[in-house]
Amino acid sequence: MKAKALVLGGSGAMGVHLVELLAKQDYDVYVTSRKKRCSKENIRFIQGNALELEFLKSLLTEEWGVIVDFMTYTTEGFKSRVKYLCEATDQYVFLSSARVYSNSKSPLKEDSGRLLDTTEDKDYLKTDEYALTKARQENILKNSDYNNWTIIRPYITYSTYRLQLGVLEKEEWLYRALKGRTIVFSKEINTKLTTLTYGLDVAKGIVAIIGDSKCHRNAYHIVNRHSLKWRDVLNIYLSHLEKFLGYKPNVVLQDTKDFFKWKGESYQIKYDRLFNRQFDNSKISNQIDPSEFNSAEDGLAKSLELFLDNPHFKFINWKQEAIKDKQLSEYTSLSEIDGLKQKLKYLIYRFT
Repeated sequence: MKAKALVLGGSGAMGVHLVELLAKQDYDVYVTSRKKRCSKENIRFIQGNALELEFLKSLLTEEWGVIVDFMTYTTEGFKSRVKYLCEATDQYVFLSSARVYSNSKSPLKEDSGRLLDTTEDKDYLKTDEYALTKARQENILKNSDYNNWTIIRPYITYSTYRLQLGVLEKEEWLYRALKGRTIVFSKEINTKLTTLTYGLDVAKGIVAIIGDSKCHRNAYHIVNRHSLKWRDVLNIYLSHLEKFLGYKPNVVLQDTKDFFKWKGESYQIKYDRLFNRQFDNSKISNQIDPSEFNSAEDGLAKSLELFLDNPHFKFINWKQEAIKDKQLSEYTSLSEIDGLKQKLKYLIYRFT
């Protein structure tokens, strides 16, 4: 009988690859999805929201060889679920985030300080912001009586449909470039070091720890060995957009004050994107060779080229677009904007 794997929320940049890899490893793979999806061979989709406790509990009445959990819970929500998750499987793989780490002048190791433990920002500690939430949920696992969990801390992952620029998703920068308008980015973030990893490479790292009892009660960051500055990332994008468009898109690098006028201040910027992020990969190298991961230069270029072959954007924030257009004296044709409500929103913020 094949081992069974349950992947909770496996439709993102890492999950789609992980599901395929597990299927090739001869698992019967079950994937939760809020959308109806077609099953194939040994990959079966279960429609439902894994954030809903009763739906989750119905899945956990079965025994699973491994559960890989991509869901984003509240801290209290995770506390009420951890018992069910750990008791239903041989190995529970919890997707945390390398955003949990504090700022560091040296490459980050798995035992480097976390923001939850080091920050003196009392207002921040009162929140359940993503980096704090993940660290608190890590603590719940560490303080539990269960020994079958493994914590994975990916950092910024990219894929054909996830192409980030600092704190911006492709809908906030690439969409403008393809429409002939100016890309707006942060001057300060542009100078910072970052580490980007192809989603498939992270998935390979996860597969490498599955089934290995030495990885129980351990945390691993699965990230690229090499770092680069965000300005280098931007130049990779611009170089390939120039080939596609026939001209290089215009870019404006804004001071923090002007950038925040449309993007808004956030802890993600303050406590991550304004840090230099480099990693020491010696721990995960016992499971997989990170030197074989795609370089950011090659991986980003390939992912962007594939996206441009079949571009698809999610929701465009027309309030943000209007403010950017106003700052730069640019305009968006109303024919480009779907729906009367969104057209009115654009007009209000563009011209008042």
